[in-house]
Amino acid sequence: MPKEYMTIRDVIGPLLLVEKVTDVKYGELVELQFPDGSMGRGNVLEITKDTALIQSFEGTRGINTTQTRVRFVGKGMEVGVSKDILGRVFDGLGHTIDGGPEIIPEKRLSIYGEPMNPYARDYPEDFIQTGISAIDGLNPLVRGQKLPIFSGAGLPHPQVAAQIARQSRVLGKEEELAIVFCAMGITFEEAEYFISEFKRTAAIEKAVIFINLADDPAVERIATPRVALTTAEYLAYDLGMHVLVILTDMTYYCEALREVSAARKEVPGRRGYPGYLYTDLATIYERAGKIKDKKGSITQIPILSMPEDDKTHPIPDLTGYITEGQIILSRDLHRKGIYPPIDVLPSLSRLKEKGIGTGKTREDHSSVSNQLFAAYARGKEAKELAIILGEAALSDIDKKFAKFSEEFETRFIQQGGFENRTIEQTLDLGWELLSYLPKAELKRVSEEQIEKYMSRFVKEEAEEELEEVKA
Repeated sequence: MPKEYMTIRDVIGPLLLVEKVTDVKYGELVELQFPDGSMGRGNVLEITKDTALIQSFEGTRGINTTQTRVRFVGKGMEVGVSKDILGRVFDGLGHTIDGGPEIIPEKRLSIYGEPMNPYARDYPEDFIQTGISAIDGLNPLVRGQKLPIFSGAGLPHPQVAAQIARQSRVLGKEEELAIVFCAMGITFEEAEYFISEFKRTAAIEKAVIFINLADDPAVERIATPRVALTTAEYLAYDLGMHVLVILTDMTYYCEALREVSAARKEVPGRRGYPGYLYTDLATIYERAGKIKDKKGSITQIPILSMPEDDKTHPIPDLTGYITEGQIILSRDLHRKGIYPPIDVLPSLSRLKEKGIGTGKTREDHSSVSNQLFAAYARGKEAKELAIILGEAALSDIDKKFAKFSEEFETRFIQQGGFENRTIEQTLDLGWELLSYLPKAELKRVSEEQIEKYMSRFVKEEAEEELEEVKA
């Protein structure tokens, strides 16, 4: 029988302090019966001797310290899972909200999962094609990787997230990626956008969607990514699926963590965030990966909007330490009308070389990627020099690189929201743009690669010029 108490001593924000408790465990699930007869849920955050600190998922409005009943269930928070969860929409705690029937669970799993033995981890090495050239060509996503997207307020990260979810697939494999899409602290309009995008393209058939709205309790937001990742672990390691988990927006998650930490009167760290922010984020990000001798895998794309576009803010700063790179969205490119506005120069995928090359993408992928990066960086420098000294101060070579950087942004980075480019199309487009530069300047690609992949673009350009002369 669950133990029941009516010994609430204090209520602070979403937290309750309950006295004279016995045999209560950290993380234990709690049922609350309010004076009006309605029910709520919470969990145990802290235990000191015979006192338990509880966070309420439904808030604490209407709680009476003498009439509210507290029942300790004897187990931690769990989520019910089965094969039927694919194609369904849930709230932040795993309850269906799409009007369909309730899920009959095959098993119930703790939302905190089980730590992955580092020795059992398999190295990520399979290329995931997102269909977005700025990611696939220069900062590839590898199966089992955690690759965050750093965005800013007003930038189109919801559209980028939806496009990645629609288009992603493991290259050269028959398996389809299942998508676990977890949205935290978003508005009703954003939730409707995500759900309608999945339904419109039939991507919802291979997706599980968790929606935590901005007006939902902050403590629910802390549980939401863990519910989503537990679901992903079931799909990956029980059903053998390859799962892409998209978490948006991690900034709202961290704000909820700060709110609960302040209510607990904890000593704040940088910018008021709790000192354990790094550890807490690691418990989420480190649930990505592959396990040896298991077919499934979990790949993570956490999305966070940087406050004031500041990369040194604690949330992006700590996220960068834990994850394997970052994709950064640029406000300058967004102002130019370029979508997706991915700034390839500060972006990075630390596992890039493991997922590309012969047998995975194409033999020239690494070389052409490095050459595009170098040429774009030099072109940006030339354009900055022209702003200071005037275009007349540029050499002919500098002018070619400046022109290249413009073409690179408008043709390589920019693409349609529903344009799904194969890796071959992306690499061929890269070679076509490199054909605008003198061969002597292409120092990161071999003569054999130039002859094999670029010569046809040079030939086509020469033929077009000949036609113009004839005309």
